Amino acid sequence: MQFLLNIYLPSLKLETLRPSWCEPGAFAVMDKEQAVLVSPLAYAAGVRAGMRVGGVATIAPDTVMLERDSIKERRALDAIATTLMQYTPEVTFLDEDSILLDVSASLRLFGGPTKLCQLVRSSVSRLGFSVIIGAAPTANGAWLMAHARRIKKRPLLRRCIQMEVLHRRLDALPYSVLPAARIYSEWLDGIGATNLEAIRRLPRTGLLRRTSKVLVSAIDRAYGHEPEMFQWIRPPDVFSAHVETFDRIEHAEALMVGATGLILQMIGWLCAQQLAVTTFTLSLEHERGRAAVAPTQLKISLAEPAWKEPHLLRLLKERLAKTELSAPVIGLLLNAKQLQPMQPQTDQLFPEPGGTPADFNRLMDLLSARLGEENVLMLAMSSDHRPEACNIWVPAVSKQKRSSELGETLERPAWILPKPIALIVRDNRPLYGVGPLRIIQGPERVEAGWWDNQFVARDYFVAQGQSGECYWIYLEREHNGRWYLHGLYA
Repeated sequence: MQFLLNIYLPSLKLETLRPSWCEPGAFAVMDKEQAVLVSPLAYAAGVRAGMRVGGVATIAPDTVMLERDSIKERRALDAIATTLMQYTPEVTFLDEDSILLDVSASLRLFGGPTKLCQLVRSSVSRLGFSVIIGAAPTANGAWLMAHARRIKKRPLLRRCIQMEVLHRRLDALPYSVLPAARIYSEWLDGIGATNLEAIRRLPRTGLLRRTSKVLVSAIDRAYGHEPEMFQWIRPPDVFSAHVETFDRIEHAEALMVGATGLILQMIGWLCAQQLAVTTFTLSLEHERGRAAVAPTQLKISLAEPAWKEPHLLRLLKERLAKTELSAPVIGLLLNAKQLQPMQPQTDQLFPEPGGTPADFNRLMDLLSARLGEENVLMLAMSSDHRPEACNIWVPAVSKQKRSSELGETLERPAWILPKPIALIVRDNRPLYGVGPLRIIQGPERVEAGWWDNQFVARDYFVAQGQSGECYWIYLEREHNGRWYLHGLYA
């Protein structure tokens, strides 16, 4: 059984121009010198949708009139749709600022319909928009319940799972909620058909003759009598999201609100593409034009690929907290740089007592973001056969376990001396301690270092002393063939 959510954004036009996280005020969005949407404060002052510019200025002189921007509205819809892809890859647009989600396969994953609706509402709210959610087994049914208005202050239930319940809810809605029926309002009012149930009960032949196939098809799709076909949004191959600030921001921590929306969009894109990010960049844009200032680049690297919201937001918050702005910020640009296929962690019957490797990597990410990548280092292998150069220190978040490709070598000791000790030779046998050493394994020939003018030519052996202790020694094949002690075995 299908379960679809229709996300209706009644305040999209207003909040596209003045997001909810800005200071509240009396605003009215004007389209061709006519108010199409008003803020709560403007409504309290007497401003109503449909008023002309002169009427708004007369009734509420303090109301700020903003010109409608269709380009920003479209960008806002794209941002919301991308964010909601973290709940389902099947997302598309419908009429009148609506977004449709087919969440049939996501109900158990996110804890059921109620929990999923709460998550969707929270995600849209954090982007700076208010939302009305309609849920039903059909897409058009969910759209109608999302757009329906209360009648005589009666509670309006906008969600249902069973088809029988959907039919009862739709029957009670006025026909004006259906766009295809509005143009026939005079005829419908004349015959006393005030709701969708009355239209549905009319003879089908007469209804088709007096209205159109568009109206009949819309009703049939809403009630589930006709199949619904949609073309789902395909996310772009590369993620890049931009947002402009509505003021000149001089403190980096104040950018977290706008950056959160960009991170949410990236998470939706990652889930839709089944990818995880290892490196992303947040560009803080400054002045343009003659007084242009180069953007400040915040590069965030992760020790382990991630796509979860809490971890990514926490890392970004740490970086912004220690960032000093050289100039006011007027825009943010987020780019996902390095990506890997998503590999969800499998549940274990017996969790590791000290935490999982993913927990340790998240800790390294947090410390690197707080202290700086150059101050959190881990040991890694280098492609070098020389014992003194085969291990290097690298930033923990960019640590790569590089193989030295030593092939069949001797087992090297854990304790390498910082400087080899020259050994005394007697009767062509090296001595150390109380007597000569006995070769028990070897040799391992090492010839390397010609590329950095530190060439070595050595033959390594495992030697045993008189008391049974083992040493790692080598014969210098140049400079008169001296013996040296280079490591100790436990």
